[in-house]
Amino acid sequence: METVLSGIRSTGNLHLGNYFGAIKNFIKMQYEHNCYFFIADYHSLTTHPTPADLHSNVKQVLTEYLAAGLDPEKATIYVQSDLPEIAELYLLLNMNAYIGELERTTSFKDKVRKQPENVNAGLLTYPVLMAADIIIHHASKVPVGKDQEQNLEMARKFAKRFNHMYKIKYFTEPQAFNFNEELVKIPGLDGTGKMGKSDGNGIYLADSDKAIRKKVMRAVTDSGPSEPNSAFTEPISNLFALMNVVSEQSTIEHFKNSYAECSIRYGDLKKQLAEDIIKFVSPIRARIEDISHNDEYLSKVAKMGAEKARVNASKTIKEVREIIGFRKFY
Repeated sequence: METVLSGIRSTGNLHLGNYFGAIKNFIKMQYEHNCYFFIADYHSLTTHPTPADLHSNVKQVLTEYLAAGLDPEKATIYVQSDLPEIAELYLLLNMNAYIGELERTTSFKDKVRKQPENVNAGLLTYPVLMAADIIIHHASKVPVGKDQEQNLEMARKFAKRFNHMYKIKYFTEPQAFNFNEELVKIPGLDGTGKMGKSDGNGIYLADSDKAIRKKVMRAVTDSGPSEPNSAFTEPISNLFALMNVVSEQSTIEHFKNSYAECSIRYGDLKKQLAEDIIKFVSPIRARIEDISHNDEYLSKVAKMGAEKARVNASKTIKEVREIIGFRKFY
């Protein structure tokens, strides 16, 4: 059974794009692989160095992933900062990471452009911390998006470099995890692009019915088809993409036919879509509400995850220190 690791951002609520893009696959993975899922609160400080309430952010993310279907009995779910071994491995790997290669990473250059007033050392060494997260558990597979592929390549480089420098085949060189199926990409409500936290175009799992209806009714459309059997414009294609994951097939066919016949009323489509999203989200939102008020359960999950994760992490750090040559005098 392969060891698979995935990081979870500790900022922002989960939206439908997260759910259909990754979480559904995570839920499946936890029954088929040895999975580690961690909430990356250290990583969040690279872009939000002074969070208003870091603990509440972490609690919200943990709550929502549990409500969506991650099972702490099947997978190891933990908070990154609960493992001090990660920080130590990050420090040791930094000694063999070179400033030139770090400055050339695409993610660093992108962040420099986006936040020129906050180009910190953590931002520069982000790939090193990501490598520490992965190789501390000797993970062989990591699900990553396009924006993280280069950082995964860097993790392989640091693992290989350690093995070469100390003449030992110790760290596993992690590869990208292939879900063996096309990932569902959920579009945003603004007519272009995908649903995202920073774009303000998402529907969140914790949104109220009222908020969902309001967001969907404001979704971008066009002036309507000009002739029968017209092709969908991007905004309309996006609305149907959302329908494809939450609506009955008969509902989808009804609106496709009315579009083809130039009789479609976008207001009716949006009202139906909003109700279908509400029907889909409601049970998850109810679980979010229940779990968020159960501090005892959240504490148990976080503690259990930290203890399970530290078994691997402490063993790795002990062996890494021995390989490098650290010895105690007492």
